[in-house]
Amino acid sequence: QINFVACQLFALLAAFWFRIYLSPSHASSAVRHAFATLFGIYFAVFCFGWYSIHLFVLVMMNYGIMNLASVPNIHRYSFVVAMGYLTLCHISRIYIFHYGILTTDFSGPLMIITQKITTLACQLHDGIGRQAEELTAEQNRLAVKSRPSLLEYLSYLLNFMSIIAGPCSNYKDYIAFIEGRHVHMKLLEVNWKQKGYDRLPDPSPTGAVMYKLCITLVSLILFLTLTKNFPMAYIIDNEFLDKTSFLSRLGYLYVVTQAAKPKYYFAWTLADAVNNAAGYGFSGVDERGTFRWDLLSNLNIWNIETATSFKMYIENWNIQTAAWLKRVCYDRAPWYPTALTFILSALWHGIYPGYYFTFLTGILITLAARAIRNNCRHYFLSSVPLKIAYDVVTWAVTQLAVCYTVAPFVMLAVEPTIKFYKSVYFHMHILSILVLLLLPIRSQTHSVRRAQNQAMLNSIKSK
Repeated sequence: QINFVACQLFALLAAFWFRIYLSPSHASSAVRHAFATLFGIYFAVFCFGWYSIHLFVLVMMNYGIMNLASVPNIHRYSFVVAMGYLTLCHISRIYIFHYGILTTDFSGPLMIITQKITTLACQLHDGIGRQAEELTAEQNRLAVKSRPSLLEYLSYLLNFMSIIAGPCSNYKDYIAFIEGRHVHMKLLEVNWKQKGYDRLPDPSPTGAVMYKLCITLVSLILFLTLTKNFPMAYIIDNEFLDKTSFLSRLGYLYVVTQAAKPKYYFAWTLADAVNNAAGYGFSGVDERGTFRWDLLSNLNIWNIETATSFKMYIENWNIQTAAWLKRVCYDRAPWYPTALTFILSALWHGIYPGYYFTFLTGILITLAARAIRNNCRHYFLSSVPLKIAYDVVTWAVTQLAVCYTVAPFVMLAVEPTIKFYKSVYFHMHILSILVLLLLPIRSQTHSVRRAQNQAMLNSIKSK
């Protein structure tokens, strides 16, 4: 943890220096790529010692696949190799090293690199292996039309801004940032003359970085004060279970889940600030004319804490991982996209049984929540009081459902997970099953979209 914080703080300083002294107007793209790569490699070695070799092995293996594999199979081979290597490393760290050596905890960077490898492979396959009419609008926008050079590839995967804590970004966005087109492309989407500007403005990330550093500081304080005082393990303590009622257990479950969040808020917000400090992460201008620096943000704390649906909560937690899952799995899965996406998420996180309890439970609750929303929500939109009541109830249910779902993720093992679910009578599992049995399941947007894409493709072919 000390190495992580030290590296990220050093990366923050390096990012400011990188933006000021190695800006596209002062240095070539090759120099910027080389600096970002070398510093990233240094950070990896500093944090993980010789175990960082696993990162470099996976990167070079997939560079070979990207250049040697047939175009139709680039994304398949890259996915199998990257996820297979990641899974083997998860297994070795747990069953061989037993977490006895802290430098063996290289899974975080390896997970981010796996995301980037599979993202690039899929987008490269879209760009050179599929016709434009076969792609969605987003896939068309992100498709990579040519194989990257070795320097570009290494810079994208190993740059110092994201190698320790991410987040994963799209290859075309990263290359546009290195080449100095990143901000300019977003600014061109706005009619500045209509707003009274005679030339394009020059957005500075300094304000966004300072704001995110304040969030980081608050999160760190909350982590140091709350997390250790409200351990998740206490909810399965025999004395606690003997003295508390069902509702008290649910209340404490909410408290300990809230106490577990600050460490994620800290790590992800600091990583976002590092990228912004380097000038990366500009996402455009909002309706109020404010410059936004949230292209790489991994969470939206307000939306998380006020989420009124399971879907809304997931979409605002670990945002870039959710986007990765959508792009490499959900949008490409031929069957059961929701189930396959949750399973991939569990496999990506590791091999602890708790992960699989969490994500399999998540499948069930997601389907049940979707059924309730599709069948019931429209009855509560006729008046403001009904809508407010609906939002309050769905907020409370969503927050408790998330707590119920993620508890095994923290507990990790089978025995405490079963003990916890017994203590709350498996109520969310039972309610979700009843909902799915009693409410009709409507057609999924995913299936409709696939049908529409196929119909469009058939129409184009017939012409």
